[in-house]
Amino acid sequence: MICAVASGKGGTGKTTVTASLAAVWDRPLAVADLDVEEPNLHLFLRPEIAVCEPALLEVPRLDAARCTLCGKCAAFCQFKALSVMGQKLLVFPDMCHGCGGCLRLCPEDALEPGGRELGEVLTGRAGAAEFLMGRLRVGEAMSPPLLRAVKARLPLDSGRDILLDSPPGVSCPAVNAVRDADVAVLVTEPTPFGLHDLRLAVEAFRPLDATLGVVLNRAGVGDAGVREFCRAEGLPIWAEIPFSREAAAAYARGEILAESLPELRQRFLELAERVRAAAESRTREAGHA
Repeated sequence: MICAVASGKGGTGKTTVTASLAAVWDRPLAVADLDVEEPNLHLFLRPEIAVCEPALLEVPRLDAARCTLCGKCAAFCQFKALSVMGQKLLVFPDMCHGCGGCLRLCPEDALEPGGRELGEVLTGRAGAAEFLMGRLRVGEAMSPPLLRAVKARLPLDSGRDILLDSPPGVSCPAVNAVRDADVAVLVTEPTPFGLHDLRLAVEAFRPLDATLGVVLNRAGVGDAGVREFCRAEGLPIWAEIPFSREAAAAYARGEILAESLPELRQRFLELAERVRAAAESRTREAGHA
């Protein structure tokens, strides 16, 4: 089972929920921080990192002696990573999206595979769980390829459940994180901003075919808009985390809420059960199809 914890915007408590789910999970587990631009799940789970390796994006490297300046590669590239300027072909690796089309089009084999470092992939253990995270290189503009490099290392055939701490929002990184999930937990808050961004998240993630459920963080403040929206859309609210000074203080200290606040532990245990029940229901429905 793959569960992605996502949100329509940052700051809703997505990482807080992921860390607490990991803390109460009672089955073999792998947990990955896919927010490669600003990873912070490790601040709560405190994993022991065993391996740190660079992640590379395949980009073209020019053999100028072979190039005839035909311009086919430059005409093909939609991102202007190649350009013929006068009597020279220029390659801009930082603009390359790594599709590999130019390498296949070049009739003279003047372009060969090279590599641009995207960042690094770190793996290790957080207690009994396998832990993975990506860290984007400073100045790197493209996070989805690094995110996919982290996902490629997930132990999909190990019998472990997988928790994904997704990037915030509904742009390409978030869609890449959620697209293979069986269940998506959407973390929001009962405010007009929370409702607006939950609408965007449902619109973005519902076509990906994951079973959706909502966690209402900071419950007890704001208004009833989120609840009304969930009722209208048929979205179950799987858990409510009450707004409290104690929870905010525990978060600020880098503590896991399910461990530091006993009154919240039962809520996360129930959330874990609801996530697994949703995944099992999905499996049964697929088997009957």
